[in-house]
Amino acid sequence: MRSDLAQSYGQDQLPRYTSYPTAPHFSPGIGEERYRSWLKSVPVRQPASIYLHVPFCRSMCWYCGCHTSVTKRDDPIATYTAGLRTEARLVAETIAQRMPISHIHFGGGTPTIMSPETFVDLVGALRYSFFVLPDAEIAVEIDPRTLTEPMVEALGYCGVNRASLGVQSFDPAVQRAINRLQSFEQTAASVERLRRTGVGRINFDLLYGLPLQTVDSCLDTVAKCVELRPDRFSVFGYAHVPSFKKHQRKIAEDALPNSIERHLQSETIAEALLDAGYVRIGLDHFALPGDSLAIARQDGRLKRNFQGYTDDSADTLIGLGASAIGRMPQGFVQNAVPTRDYLARIAEDRLATAKGYVFTREDRFRADIIERIMCDLAVDLPRLSRLHGRDHRSAIVDHPRIESLIADGAVTMIDNRLSISDGAEFLVRSVASAFDAHLAHSAATHSRAV
Repeated sequence: MRSDLAQSYGQDQLPRYTSYPTAPHFSPGIGEERYRSWLKSVPVRQPASIYLHVPFCRSMCWYCGCHTSVTKRDDPIATYTAGLRTEARLVAETIAQRMPISHIHFGGGTPTIMSPETFVDLVGALRYSFFVLPDAEIAVEIDPRTLTEPMVEALGYCGVNRASLGVQSFDPAVQRAINRLQSFEQTAASVERLRRTGVGRINFDLLYGLPLQTVDSCLDTVAKCVELRPDRFSVFGYAHVPSFKKHQRKIAEDALPNSIERHLQSETIAEALLDAGYVRIGLDHFALPGDSLAIARQDGRLKRNFQGYTDDSADTLIGLGASAIGRMPQGFVQNAVPTRDYLARIAEDRLATAKGYVFTREDRFRADIIERIMCDLAVDLPRLSRLHGRDHRSAIVDHPRIESLIADGAVTMIDNRLSISDGAEFLVRSVASAFDAHLAHSAATHSRAV
């Protein structure tokens, strides 16, 4: 644990590098027609992935940074999911062949907010429009507080085989401060029902840096979670951006831990999970040794996408829903963010693309470097540069940052092969940023490095 490094670099505002270039660089110049042309040329013999965004919750968690809204009624959800079915059809018709799908991820919001019948219909529409492979991973994000028995049965019926449950913290004081009251018993009951129905792969999401959170409460939360033995953990630092997410103004800033306290919480959680037999995956994921994520890390096949770390090797990601981002071999596309705008476009049988980005050779080069740093905590700059026909001496953009990290012992560089030192893994975003050619020109607000 290097608290000196946390103090030196922890206040840096940096991207999470789930993509490169990052979303603030997307342009409205990339619209529906460009997306159609990309879909028509997509390699249909190669499996693709699908992400579906469901932007509704029953209540607002004050820490939330996602695109979602609160609804007490079911009608808006039914209308929206009809839009998802239509969009899936439009995409499939544009591709003009039944494309194989290896991964499906329902994110939100709360995807399980829809009725069981609506969920079954939606999955059926996906299977009709695309060829969902027999061994495809179908993952759903779940709020245990609202998960019902009929919905669990629907998940099992539809072939869902991975569930990500939001936990964040089991400390009652923290839960009250973030407007998310969720007992351990609720969570345990959801896990038991999911496993009994055949949804056997379980992920937990934890947060540190929350208001009133302490090292001791983090340890208590991890101990309770480990009792349930999920396959994976995602451990994120809370990003406080009240200027961007107005509901975060309900969180008292003087109750938030500082960078040193955040670092201690992060490292305490990591150490507790390692002691419990989990393997560290990059910056913020942990997995049991037999989990496919841990195996991908060991084999050098680990990837990073908008959901974090993944073993999904598909080059094509089809994004469905308001704000959803897709990745084509040519670049990124993003749907209209406001739900009303998204539904209006879909109602006209139009693709909802609102902006995007066309990759350059330079982007592909830097994206590969940053992904390897984020996934492997190391990168062989000469080897990777040769693959792109580049001189490795052009790779580093921010030389002073790398030199500072080396001088502080956070990074080693031998024969232009970079490695992040033990105890400095939490600075992986700081290291990756030294290769980001767009960062200096970005006005976007990013989360703190620690």
